[in-house]
Amino acid sequence: MYLIAGLGNPGRQYEHTRHNIGFDTVDVLVEEYQVPQSGVRCKGMYGKGMIAGEKVILLKPLTYMNLSGESVRGIADYFKIDPESQLIVIYDDIDLEPGQIRIRKKGSAGGHNGIKDIIAKLGTQNFIRIKIGVGAKPRGWDLADHVLSRFSKEERELIDMAVSRAAAAVKKILTDGVDAAMNEYNRKQVIEEE
Repeated sequence: MYLIAGLGNPGRQYEHTRHNIGFDTVDVLVEEYQVPQSGVRCKGMYGKGMIAGEKVILLKPLTYMNLSGESVRGIADYFKIDPESQLIVIYDDIDLEPGQIRIRKKGSAGGHNGIKDIIAKLGTQNFIRIKIGVGAKPRGWDLADHVLSRFSKEERELIDMAVSRAAAAVKKILTDGVDAAMNEYNRKQVIEEE
């Protein structure tokens, strides 16, 4: 069984912001694989279902981004998930251009407070993550204002594509393993000009 956690902030005002790209990806997986919602447990909204023949738990922590580890650790403990082999975390990355995705097997938080909290609560950096590029903050902007902002119309098209690719990458990880997924999805995406 895999735990797939998409990070974001709960509440209408945060819907479809840069910081909520993990939530958006979980929503795509829920819809694509018809995963029923199981309710709220361990400060997270979750559902149990199947993706590519694998049992999965899809999780959206409701703790706000900076405390994401509370929910991820709680659900992992409850369902006896080994974070180092059965956890996939999906989140926003300001160091990647909008539309790019990057899969990693482990690593530091890279300044992302949600990941920092997950690492602290789990006591390990060794878990799979799918990072979705949301673009660097404009000069003079506050980082919080940037990650809580919405995408421009042009960016939104790239982001919708990236979210679909991230969802497909989840399936690839489950079927063929993380190395195969990294080989396929870590190449820089060339955006076709119309």
